[in-house]
Amino acid sequence: MDDEQVLAEFRAADALLEGHFILSSGLRSSRYLQCARVLMNPVRASRLAAALASRIPAEIRESLDAVVSPAMGGVIIGHEMGRALGIDAMFVERPTGTFELRRGFALAPGAKVLMVEDVVTTGLSSREAIRAIGEAGGVVVAAASLVDRTSGPVDLGVPYFALMKLDVPTYAADALPPELAAIPAIKPGSRAA
Repeated sequence: MDDEQVLAEFRAADALLEGHFILSSGLRSSRYLQCARVLMNPVRASRLAAALASRIPAEIRESLDAVVSPAMGGVIIGHEMGRALGIDAMFVERPTGTFELRRGFALAPGAKVLMVEDVVTTGLSSREAIRAIGEAGGVVVAAASLVDRTSGPVDLGVPYFALMKLDVPTYAADALPPELAAIPAIKPGSRAA
């Protein structure tokens, strides 16, 4: 799948939104990819995960013991990546503000993990999830996401693979262009800004 084919999947699901959006990072954007909508169809989610899995080099895919994703946004794509790779999928969540494995999830010491997210913008959540996986005994050998919105290189400390790169400018709340400032901001994601 190339970027246009992936965008077509988002358009078909009415998941490519235009307006004034507050991202999880607190930054603002004129475009938002609502991954929950694109992943709500299990056939589409499976197709996107299989395409993403194919972007990961075989030597990494074959070494993996588990997929771990951050809740909320990464849960569905993490599960589908587990299915595509034929390995267990679990997630970290923030019950007290810091990511941790819960619900009886556990990693064997030294387990090789693929950390999967829906969208990476600043890489902050990814790095936090990778840290939590390490604290739980896993070793993250690579990271992946459906969408790379970093608008440049991002250092997650491991190889990073994305199904699609989307370069959309982001702005601090106090540095909006006039056309964006004129539109009411909405927070479509799962986390308060």
